[in-house]
Amino acid sequence: MIASITGSITSAVGDYGLYAVFLLMALDAVFPAASELVMVYAGAVAAGAIEGASVTLFGETISSDAWAFVAMALAGTIGYTVGSVIGWAIGIYGGRPLLERHGSWFHLGPERLERAERWFDRWGDWAVFLGRLTPVVRSFCSIPAGVFRMPLGRYTVLTLAGSALWCFGLAGIGYAIGSSWQNFHDGFRYVDYIVLGIVILLAGYAIWRWWSSRGAKRTAPDVDG
Repeated sequence: MIASITGSITSAVGDYGLYAVFLLMALDAVFPAASELVMVYAGAVAAGAIEGASVTLFGETISSDAWAFVAMALAGTIGYTVGSVIGWAIGIYGGRPLLERHGSWFHLGPERLERAERWFDRWGDWAVFLGRLTPVVRSFCSIPAGVFRMPLGRYTVLTLAGSALWCFGLAGIGYAIGSSWQNFHDGFRYVDYIVLGIVILLAGYAIWRWWSSRGAKRTAPDVDG
């Protein structure tokens, strides 16, 4: 399943180039959408390493690999920033009541929101900049930043700076990989299987804990009796 998701992401970037990178990165600002894979693959496309894929803007192909790289990285940076502002708006207008009712929609349950609050308490405004450079955490900064009433100006500047470093850095890796992309992607699929195995193990452990707690409740003595 995870391998098919990564295949869909790379196909979208290969087929739709800048537009797919922009949309996927905008989505990743609120929901985890494999931004690492998106940007690394975008860099490989910019380098001309993917057969049949090119970088086009408004119907015009960008023939220079260097400018194609800049265009891909900028598409990711701008897309992520736009998505982040949308996430901030959701947080500031919906507030905690929205997350209490529908937090699962955004993968932001009470526990995760508490962790986000501790993150913001510890780092202040820099929580956004550092969060944009931290895997997993980066997708859970946008809505909490709005909930905690972070000023939009500072939020946008710090998001833009962190996202630029993230997108240009990962696209640079993909660009450098170049013609070795296929070997890298094959290796990445093994990571997919490892992640899937970990998820299955964690789910099994959670089910076991739940079943054990039910058994403990059934066998516990009735103190009222």
